[in-house]
Amino acid sequence: MSIVDLIAFLLKHVGLLVAGAFVLLTLSPVQEINFQRTGISNRLFLIVFFGLMGILGTYSGNAIFDSIANLRAMAVVTAGLVGGPLVGLGAGLIAGGHRFMIDPWGFSALACSLATIVEGLMAGCVYLRMKDRSMNWRVALIVTLIGETMHMGMVLAFSRPIEDAMALVQVIMLPMLIGNGLGAVLFVHVINSIQSFRERKASDYTQRIFEITNSTVAHLRAGLNQDSASAMAAIIHDRLPVAAVSVTNASHVLAHVGEGSDHHLQGSPIVTKATQNVIASGNSIFLKEKGAIGCSHAHCPFSSAIIVPLKKNGTIVGTLKFYGSSTQELNSILMEIAKGLTDLFSIQLELEDIQVKARLLAHAEIRHLQAQINPHFLFNSLNTIASFCRTAPDKARELILDLSFYMRKNLDSSRGFIRLADELDQINSYLAIEKARFGERIRVKLEVEQGCEDWPIPSLIIQPLVENAVKHGLKVRPDGGIVGLEIHREQGELCVTVYDDGAGIPPEILGSLLVQRVIESQQDGVGLRNSNQRLEQIYGPEHGMHIISAHQKGTSISFTIPHRRELLPQAS
Repeated sequence: MSIVDLIAFLLKHVGLLVAGAFVLLTLSPVQEINFQRTGISNRLFLIVFFGLMGILGTYSGNAIFDSIANLRAMAVVTAGLVGGPLVGLGAGLIAGGHRFMIDPWGFSALACSLATIVEGLMAGCVYLRMKDRSMNWRVALIVTLIGETMHMGMVLAFSRPIEDAMALVQVIMLPMLIGNGLGAVLFVHVINSIQSFRERKASDYTQRIFEITNSTVAHLRAGLNQDSASAMAAIIHDRLPVAAVSVTNASHVLAHVGEGSDHHLQGSPIVTKATQNVIASGNSIFLKEKGAIGCSHAHCPFSSAIIVPLKKNGTIVGTLKFYGSSTQELNSILMEIAKGLTDLFSIQLELEDIQVKARLLAHAEIRHLQAQINPHFLFNSLNTIASFCRTAPDKARELILDLSFYMRKNLDSSRGFIRLADELDQINSYLAIEKARFGERIRVKLEVEQGCEDWPIPSLIIQPLVENAVKHGLKVRPDGGIVGLEIHREQGELCVTVYDDGAGIPPEILGSLLVQRVIESQQDGVGLRNSNQRLEQIYGPEHGMHIISAHQKGTSISFTIPHRRELLPQAS
């Protein structure tokens, strides 16, 4: 065989070897190997994989002068560049040892075997020197060319008779330099491409974890219950390639979304032994066989499952489960995602306790403030009532009832959350007294959508804003103005806007109004800042107030309140 024919022969087999390696590295579970890891199992895989590729490189060669023009170097050099000296040496021992065993008495067997081992070790030393920069096609080409040149030198040094060794080197040197050099370049390119794809895939999954966490925070703020679990399971199922998602507490299934919903029922007791074991041990498991899941339903579609414990303050409070089927297979990446999600969910559940304590503290401070009636308002109201006693006794009697109602509601320290209708009654009582004092200077416009009356809201959350609008917006203007309240429902939330066309809020004050501080003193009353702080503590920052104000054009304050009926006090 001529040199040109030998080059063509080796290049054809280079393509076959690289294509075969690419297919193997993209198959599951081989595709989950991360070439950057340093674990023992990963290194053993790399040694065996590249060692076997080196053996295939021998069999892909061509017999020349009782020797073999081969492609071992492309595999063992890549092994060293990927995994370092240990991997390169191991792959070299496997491929070189095989070369010696198939023809131990060949005149070049020892030289070729030793050269293969040295090439793998040499590439590993380059890895130690360059680290991640070693996986570069130029580096792979240079190391392979140096290694194969050394290989030819060792054939000349150890093979006898020397005339046969020289004749062999003249024929195989150029084809092996070209074949192995190109093969190493392609091998490195394939591995870099696979690694880049996996990194993009991991980045995509990381982004999905952030999206899932961000979407579930609002639901988990209420703790782990059927509503929050259902929302959480639906969000995860929508964003991850799994057949179904299930969430349990320590004893029952709280939610199940996806396939198998006909028999994996919400509210049913946990019957699978695997889930019970996870709750008992706190250890995550990956079940890869249908029988291990333990579902007794004859037509259950699940063939695999990932079960990860949900913890709160170190205690197992439930599990998160991913199910796989014939069309949606699970893998170890999804296992890591499940673990990451449960860690984040557990933190959120622990934060829920902290939030509850913060709410209780805020409620205690608010109750203290509720007992502190502004003396100026009280005295002015009494003076107004006294004046009406002489001129309009019936009006005076109505105002006494309004003031009595207003004071009773303010002094009622047992209220944490109330119906919107109760807050509106208190607002109407306050406005009736102010209108009696200032007459037509205070004009009121209330627009409340029907059906909102029973919406649960924190007490004294709207009334202080109306009071601020009157006190700071309208009273300072000689001709007064309009104070308005608009309330309606939109996308499951109560939308509240308090506005006036008064003096507006000075820019130097507006910038600091929503800065969180300790709940205000008696002098400032239960004001705008306190109302905003309580909204954010109870419902989250996304439900804080939005303020628009312009000098001598008025102020508008808007916020939303989600519906949470469980916050209303139960009737005794």
